[in-house]
Amino acid sequence: MDINGHTRVLGVIGNPVEHTMSPVIHNNLAAATGENLVYTAFHVENENVGDAVKGAYALNLLGMNVTVPHKSAVIPYLKEIDPLAGRIGAVNTLVRCEGGFKGYNTDMPGLLRAMEHDGVAIKGEEIILLGAGGVARAVAMMLADNGAAQIYILNRSLKKAEEIAREVNSYCKKSHSGSDGNNSLEPSKEGFEPVKAMGLEEFSSLPSDRKYIAIHATSVGMHPNTEEAVIEDEKFYKLVKTGYDIVFNPLETKFMKLCKAAGGESFGGLRMLLYQGIIAYELWTGKSISDNLADEVYEKMLDAMRNF
Repeated sequence: MDINGHTRVLGVIGNPVEHTMSPVIHNNLAAATGENLVYTAFHVENENVGDAVKGAYALNLLGMNVTVPHKSAVIPYLKEIDPLAGRIGAVNTLVRCEGGFKGYNTDMPGLLRAMEHDGVAIKGEEIILLGAGGVARAVAMMLADNGAAQIYILNRSLKKAEEIAREVNSYCKKSHSGSDGNNSLEPSKEGFEPVKAMGLEEFSSLPSDRKYIAIHATSVGMHPNTEEAVIEDEKFYKLVKTGYDIVFNPLETKFMKLCKAAGGESFGGLRMLLYQGIIAYELWTGKSISDNLADEVYEKMLDAMRNF
């Protein structure tokens, strides 16, 4: 592309950030849609997050992505925050507005679009969620928002799982009552709580006469520790009809392999990464990205992964 005085700059801030795949997504989208944009990575130390947000606005950046560990740290420095990002408590996309940036979370809409692309429904399903960190909290909120019948949060620390379960169940009750204006949830039986916290080893107490969607929302199994899984027991994977891993490197994690070995299907996190980027790009440019273009960019990401 021809970089000139009219070229708008986008980027991602994180620490570390050198491993990011986001430039592959956004520079290919810009080339395909004819936008005069360039996207790069900015390594920002934890204590400099506020300066980075203010500096990006002063330098007329069109927008930014935010990755770990800054997704919550940026919030105090935003002009506005989207309600979804506010509920999740994490921001991964900054869109320029009058006087600063508005924060959005496109991670969870990205996961939802990836699951829809792969033909994996959420509504009415019983779902096992592995992990109780910030990502798992966001996933639990997204699953509740989209009508999951029951969510089992399994984690090494039961206390952390219980904290998320209480928070999401409280949110569900408010949503059912209409107190926050969100009516996306299905009405529930009196006293029913859609989220249940369990220890990892308690999976054996789950009803074995049904199959579950399992979403892995920790960093276990991520490169370079590719031979690890949160649960190694093959009996667990006999419960799983569809496994979804948030991790995208490696392309096939041990969790995914174990799901397949037990007869289920599995999907990795690369398409979620693609769609969270696409949603951010649509927010920045106002353009709608077609399924065909999304598939083209996905192939570019696969090529980049082979040299990652």
